[in-house]
Amino acid sequence: MYRCTGRPVQHKIRGFSVPLLAAALMLGSWPLLRAQSAEGEAPRRVKLAVKPEYPALAKRMNLSGVVKVEAVIAPDGKVKRARVVGGHPLLAAEAEKAALMMRFEAAPNETTQVIEFRFEP
Repeated sequence: MYRCTGRPVQHKIRGFSVPLLAAALMLGSWPLLRAQSAEGEAPRRVKLAVKPEYPALAKRMNLSGVVKVEAVIAPDGKVKRARVVGGHPLLAAEAEKAALMMRFEAAPNETTQVIEFRFEP
């Protein structure tokens, strides 16, 4: 909300208020975790989410998008292996590194999940 000549004025951008838009932009590059597991398995909850670093070249190119990473999760919740299954190659390496640093809740056996990371400038 802005004050102009003593009267409150709220700016709107295409139907969204400025604070709502600012909140959406701040959360834009946090990983969006949509777990897809093998049939019959419930996806594991994330204990430690890691924000991938936005590559400098991607910033200069104003590049955005979603990178999907398939992660093999050990029974103790650590990610054993990660491989990119979709997304822009400039963003893929950072998403894969972030997936390897993530931690999930413990489970009786190894599971595989797909994690989505959303990158926006």
